[in-house]
Amino acid sequence: MLLLAADTSGKYGSIALASGDHSRFEVIEMLPLSGGTFSAQLVPQIADLLSRHKFSKNHIDTFVVASGPGSFTGLRVGLAAMKGLAEVLRKPIVPISLLEALALTTHSEGKILALLDAGRNEAYVGEYDIRNRVAKLVRELLLNRAECLPLVKSESPEDVITPDQNLVEWFRESSWKLQAVERPRSDSLARIGLRKLLAGEIVAPEELEANYIRRAEAELKRSG
Repeated sequence: MLLLAADTSGKYGSIALASGDHSRFEVIEMLPLSGGTFSAQLVPQIADLLSRHKFSKNHIDTFVVASGPGSFTGLRVGLAAMKGLAEVLRKPIVPISLLEALALTTHSEGKILALLDAGRNEAYVGEYDIRNRVAKLVRELLLNRAECLPLVKSESPEDVITPDQNLVEWFRESSWKLQAVERPRSDSLARIGLRKLLAGEIVAPEELEANYIRRAEAELKRSG
């Protein structure tokens, strides 16, 4: 099966082409994308990636996409492109929370807390129970700095991980230390996406939604 994965949730993004089945997984190629120009880059880069490896869009079996949390504008661009392609080709989509992908970077089993910088002195926090390299969602939250440490103390996770150095600093004076890890890329999303695809964890294009956790600022202003 051929998978196309995309992440446009942050300052920098990426797309990856991968193949696999029940017994194997291979990343064919991954390409970085520069933030701020996702709308101009994404579709042409996908076309170039497919062409370079002698594929057409019709060869794609499944689309894998980072559904959030992250940049409101970036997520809209990525999800709209993947939804449009999947609708035209009548192919399924595997949406993946970046917090889940982050939690799966750990080698530990049990309760894992994954944190991503949300700006405004806040963090996206995902609590997952990991068993046999499968992450079961417990909850995802948006917390400020003062709320994070009490949550960690109360939950006593096996690992607390983040790719963001400023969040590591939040815990520097506490007995809990955040483990700094690399931010998941689209090749990691493709690997997780294949497992979810084989388990039937897919959505139809019209069911795809962004996982903002926090509403867009414009929406907050309208409702306030």
